[in-house]
Amino acid sequence: MSAPINLRRRRLLTGFAAGAAALTGRPLLAAAKSAPKPVVIMTAYPDDVVSRFEAAFEKAHPEYRLQVVWRMPHDALPYLRQAKQGGVDVYWSASPRIYATLAREGAFRPLPYQTDGLPPRIGNAPLVDGEGLYHATEMAGFGYAVNAKALADRQLPVPKTWRDLADPRYQGLIALPVPAKVGFAPPLVEIVLQAYGWDAGWALWSEIAGNAWLIERGSTFVSDEVGSGRHPIGLSIDFFVASAIANGAPLQFIYPDRSGINPAHIAMTKSAGNPAGAQAFVDFVLSNAGQKILTHPDIRKLPVRPQAYEGLPKDYFNPFAAAERGVFDYDSQRAQGRLGLSTALFDQMLMADHPGLVALWQRIHQAEAQGRTQLASSARAILTKPPISEADAALDSLRSPFGERLEGSSTEGRNALEAAWQAHDQARRKEVDQLLKAANA
Repeated sequence: MSAPINLRRRRLLTGFAAGAAALTGRPLLAAAKSAPKPVVIMTAYPDDVVSRFEAAFEKAHPEYRLQVVWRMPHDALPYLRQAKQGGVDVYWSASPRIYATLAREGAFRPLPYQTDGLPPRIGNAPLVDGEGLYHATEMAGFGYAVNAKALADRQLPVPKTWRDLADPRYQGLIALPVPAKVGFAPPLVEIVLQAYGWDAGWALWSEIAGNAWLIERGSTFVSDEVGSGRHPIGLSIDFFVASAIANGAPLQFIYPDRSGINPAHIAMTKSAGNPAGAQAFVDFVLSNAGQKILTHPDIRKLPVRPQAYEGLPKDYFNPFAAAERGVFDYDSQRAQGRLGLSTALFDQMLMADHPGLVALWQRIHQAEAQGRTQLASSARAILTKPPISEADAALDSLRSPFGERLEGSSTEGRNALEAAWQAHDQARRKEVDQLLKAANA
């Protein structure tokens, strides 16, 4: 299967060549040779982003024309594993794990891009891989959307940190995307684990989940829930919220004291049929002119070139300034190896029988409100203990079953590890239930 051709553009170019031949008397072949050369780009970006880059690139490089193949991350991997990589010259998308996988398989050629003004990393997150095979083109930051008016109507403060989200006053008010089912959400799990440590991080996630209303694939977007005021806090990635704000939603986005980034990358395929055109497109996307397109009010993404932030409104978040304050100490490379595992563990430990988890946290909070701190502390310790240690999570034997679970792929069925984790959690919940019942008796 080869890359689909843009039929409208092919007809236009054919017509142009024929017209030129009629006017000049030159053969059709000679006229066709002067036609712009195609550059095949595979991406998951929506048309409102791609079309702006397409127009600007073709204006700067009239010798080339873009042909776009749209594929979501989980479909991109098999497509690029085809013979001659499906005819794709450039892969440009937001899926760090797929880039790492394809780089290991030798799918990319080194990028001969200009590095002037492009920092190699932000905080602990690299912006270019160690072999120079792919480079970040923009960043998305993690945090949460809030509807300040809806919170004020409930006489509640705007949360500023991850710990704030465990406040029992927010019970039922937090929209939480399920990491195993919502493509952008898995890094959220790791951000908290790195910020607070393995055991304390899982304990905090358990309590946040106890305050949450879940959003699964196909459900209403987080920004819609928060904007409506039904759930005035929603965990998210910034560009979804920025888009909603641009369309008038009454939202603001909070970057907590510890956050992380999910970079989009660009790479040239090893089988590129037009390597010169591919290089020209890569250079353009990473140039200041290309990076400035990302800051358009209808796009509002975070460029990887610091120069692109010059002259922007004061409320435009600058991740490089935030990194100097330690906001992006999150190590995405460290997280990448266990991201599949931690997502699966989150699902079995916190999402399975979520209503039961919510009910237990309500009882624990009630005990605390009654001054029964020792009882509540004992219940917390039992309920929040993860079934495996951080050392266990570093073992290849535990990680490997989850390595191929990519964004948007099916999560149906469980393996033996997941079944054991869920059994562990069910036993601990039963123990907490019996402890609380005995205390009340």
